[in-house]
Amino acid sequence: MLAIFQKEVGSFFNSLIAYIVMAVFLTAVGLIVWVFPDSSILDYGYADLASFFSLAPYVLIFLIPAITMRSFAEESRNGTLELLLTKPIRNRDLILGKFFANWVLVIITILPTVLYYFSVYQLGNPAGNIDSAAVAGSYIGLLLFCGVLVSIGIWSSSLNDNQIVAFILAVFLGFILYVGFGAVSQLLESGTFAQIFSWVALDGQYTALGKGLIDSRNVIYLLSITSFFLYLTYWRIEVLRK
Repeated sequence: MLAIFQKEVGSFFNSLIAYIVMAVFLTAVGLIVWVFPDSSILDYGYADLASFFSLAPYVLIFLIPAITMRSFAEESRNGTLELLLTKPIRNRDLILGKFFANWVLVIITILPTVLYYFSVYQLGNPAGNIDSAAVAGSYIGLLLFCGVLVSIGIWSSSLNDNQIVAFILAVFLGFILYVGFGAVSQLLESGTFAQIFSWVALDGQYTALGKGLIDSRNVIYLLSITSFFLYLTYWRIEVLRK
C-alpha cells in the first residue's frame, strides 16, 4: 500500500493539475471569505468562519473529482492497469493506497485555510472571540466529507477509461448526496420519509459536526459512506482481475 501511496502522491505533484486545483480552491475560498460582499467576514462584522465552511463543500464537490478522475481511468486508458493487476498486489492495498494518497492531497490543499482561523482570531473584539470548538468540529466534518468525495471519485474512475465521464459522475453523485437528499426532505416538509432523507443527506451530517460537539453517529455515518464506495471499488477491481 505504501508504494502505491508514494507513486500516486509523486505522480500528482509532477502534474500541472495539482497546482491548478490548489490555486483554484484557495482563490475561490479566499474570495468567498474575504472579498465577496454577501459572504465576506470583514462585511459580516462577526468573528466567524461560517461562510467558509458553508461554501467550501460546493467548491470541493467539483475540485475533488478533478483530482480523483485519473486514479484508475488514466491507467486503464494507457493499458498499465492490466499490467498492474497481474502483479502480486492485493486489491485492498491498491485501493487504499490510492484513496489515502488522494485524501492526503486534498488535506494538503485545505491546510493553508487554517490561517483564516488565526486571522479571524485576531480580528475578534476582543481578540480570540471565536468559537474554536465549532471551527475544530467543522474542520473534522470537512475532512470526513472530503473522504466521502474521494471514495466516490475513485469508484467513478474505476468504471471506465474516460476521465471526463469519471469527473461528471463523481460530481453528480457528490451533489446528490450533499444537496439532493436534503432538497427532497424539504419538499416533503414532514413525515417519516422527510426525516429519513434529512438524516441521510451529507449536508446535515456535516453541519451537525460544525456545532462543536462531535457526535459519533455523524462520524460513523460519513465513514460508512466512504467505506461503501471503497467496497464498490474493490468489487470493480475484482471484476477486472477476472
